[in-house]
Amino acid sequence: MNKIQEKWNKKAATNISRTRAEKTKAQASYEEANKQVKRSIRADKRKYVEDLAMTAEKAAIEGDIRKLCDTTKKLAENCRKPGQLVKRKKGKVITNTEEQRKRWVKHLKDS
Repeated sequence: MNKIQEKWNKKAATNISRTRAEKTKAQASYEEANKQVKRSIRADKRKYVEDLAMTAEKAAIEGDIRKLCDTTKKLAENCRKPGQLVKRKKGKVITNTEEQRKRWVKHLKDS
């Protein structure tokens, strides 16, 4: 919540700035805070889903069907369609998120 509050404060500073120089500086600061908030949210969602998966796995090992069904239902609600596939130059699909980021960086540098 700290990061979100900071983002709101920076947005307010952008809105009340009087000169163009102040506004561009405040806007750059707001954009960076916004990126950090989005990254944090993505990381938190990823951690939440991983925790649910671990709970489901543990319930399956223990034979607790009710807990397994409940966590599977929660996982199914959180599933989203995967983004666009990222492929290597030779056409093989990259599944690791870190490798996908590296490939995007390489692709954008080549362009």
